[in-house]
Amino acid sequence: MKFERILDYLMFREGSEEDNLSDNPTVTTGSIVWGVILRSSIVIILTLFLVRRFDFYEYWWYSFFAIWFFVGFPAYRQYQKFQDRMKELSEETLCGKCRHFNSGAQTCQIYDVHVSKNHIPCEGMQWEPRDFD
Repeated sequence: MKFERILDYLMFREGSEEDNLSDNPTVTTGSIVWGVILRSSIVIILTLFLVRRFDFYEYWWYSFFAIWFFVGFPAYRQYQKFQDRMKELSEETLCGKCRHFNSGAQTCQIYDVHVSKNHIPCEGMQWEPRDFD
């Protein structure tokens, strides 16, 4: 349980099918970006500390590997899983085929409310077909 808390603090969570059912999803585009900013700052601060404290001036470029493994790759995986969930949500719900659905934030742009499989904000009253130009 404590390990999951640490993962949540560092934003390494990847989301799950439960996010499509929840009114407040755990992983959105904003949470992915926030995780990138948080992990990047941790890696940069840790690199600066190690370089100055232990005189690793010749090895500062190792931080690029740390940025990829602790920042870039987890963000890439989160975004891929998020896109898969949004594709599934848009195929399975009425909101996914509406022009007011914002898949990046998983919200209805009219009501500014998160969309889920269990909750359609407008109950289908303001539904308009999406343009596929």
